[in-house]
Amino acid sequence: MKMKRSPQEERRVAILDAAAAVFFEQGYAAASIDAVIERIGGSKRNIYTMFGSKERLFIALVSENSDKMFGPLLAEGAVRKDLKDALTDFSGRFLNIIMSRRMVGVYRAVVSEASRLPELAASFYRTGPDRGAEWVAGILKEAHARGEIHVDDAKSAAQQFIGILRGNLYMEIVLGLRKPLEPHEIDHAAISAVDLFLNGVNARVCSGSCKLNGGDRPA
Repeated sequence: MKMKRSPQEERRVAILDAAAAVFFEQGYAAASIDAVIERIGGSKRNIYTMFGSKERLFIALVSENSDKMFGPLLAEGAVRKDLKDALTDFSGRFLNIIMSRRMVGVYRAVVSEASRLPELAASFYRTGPDRGAEWVAGILKEAHARGEIHVDDAKSAAQQFIGILRGNLYMEIVLGLRKPLEPHEIDHAAISAVDLFLNGVNARVCSGSCKLNGGDRPA
């Protein structure tokens, strides 16, 4: 049974939602507590009492959004035995999170303030992307133990997999060059990334002299 929030908790959530709209639309530098109050009502004193400053409000916004969105993704307990199914399921849910308007806004805000607030950037990375890589590494280690795959460094392989999963599509969305993916596009991207990761890219390496005109090549 879900516990009912206290009035103070409800107020905190409302302030963070209003702050998210302001920070993500205007950017940290241009955003103000007054702009947050215009959306939610109340007083500066109430916000400062609860968060301390504009910077602390921003940090709470990033941290709580990251934890709220990535937490359920990684709290699945035992993974399914089939490696491909486990990775595909993770991939779809991961893409839905990182390509959502909310998380794209969080990412943009963190990047814009990373040099000024390096501890915030580190916290965001630990709370979200790095936890995702650790979760995938756990899946790969289990599959390795079952003899399904061979990985020397599960964490490194997991990071490479997430890199494939995000691809340039994520950068296009973050830069505003395209809209977030539709559900069927996310499914396709997830399946393609898993297939590429598990199958690898089989390139025939030519050793010795290979003729460009179609001459004999080493077998």
